[in-house]
Amino acid sequence: MISLHKLIQLPRSQRLRKAASLVRNAEHRLVVTGQLYAEESEYFCSLIEILAEDEKLPSIKVEALKSAQKVFISAAPANTEDEAVKMKFRRALNTIHHVLLTETGRNQADWDFIESSGALDKSKRYSFSGMQVYFEDIRSPFNVGSMFRAAESFGVEKIWLSSLCADPRHKRAERSAMGCVDLVSWEQLRHDPFVDRAPEGFANFFALETGGTPLAEFHFPQRGILIAGSEELGVSPAALAAADTSLGRISIPVCGVKGSLNVSVAFGIVMQAWASALIT
Repeated sequence: MISLHKLIQLPRSQRLRKAASLVRNAEHRLVVTGQLYAEESEYFCSLIEILAEDEKLPSIKVEALKSAQKVFISAAPANTEDEAVKMKFRRALNTIHHVLLTETGRNQADWDFIESSGALDKSKRYSFSGMQVYFEDIRSPFNVGSMFRAAESFGVEKIWLSSLCADPRHKRAERSAMGCVDLVSWEQLRHDPFVDRAPEGFANFFALETGGTPLAEFHFPQRGILIAGSEELGVSPAALAAADTSLGRISIPVCGVKGSLNVSVAFGIVMQAWASALIT
């Protein structure tokens, strides 16, 4: 690590960027290996003292840094098996990192977040037999990944994807899915199932779309396929027609002027309601 004496000599913007990099590296190692060295705790305590003297730093950020400093002063070394202690250190490092980032004018991108490694145990997953979903032309990899994560959380048995959906194996989809692409059974179709011949088992549909039955009044099926459509255009006319002659449409009442929600957010709300209906 750069000495604190040298760090002080750097121009402010460079000093903040360098400090942010040091803190991020420490957090990354803590997440991956579980180690944070004792000398680092002392270093970050002193680093915070230096940063807190920055007259340009808003008082609320100084308070956040001082709060993080208390962890390094009072907590045990982080290279321990105590997960609670590790999390205290990680939260402290994370706070320092984000304070420094915002001061340099940079906002965190979602692919920059540090996530815990480790395999997920697929055998511990429970799914509802017959609960399936169809993602129709979801273009954003982030939305696809987020919807995979919601689907896994609420017990979806299988995910069908249209040929024009973003690839679940896209790095940004996998990032937001947090391993769920490997936990839920899924299949990407080559043809439009509502125009061409649908695959076996592809039946009983309801669409997530405006103008349908309000969420609280909808009767969720034991077995069925929820259709979630394009971020820009919604569910296609062919898919809506199929839903209207099957299980209908479901809508989420909103109070805002916008009148709609991001598709992954809306999908998560409906899936939680469906799972709750099946449990009760």
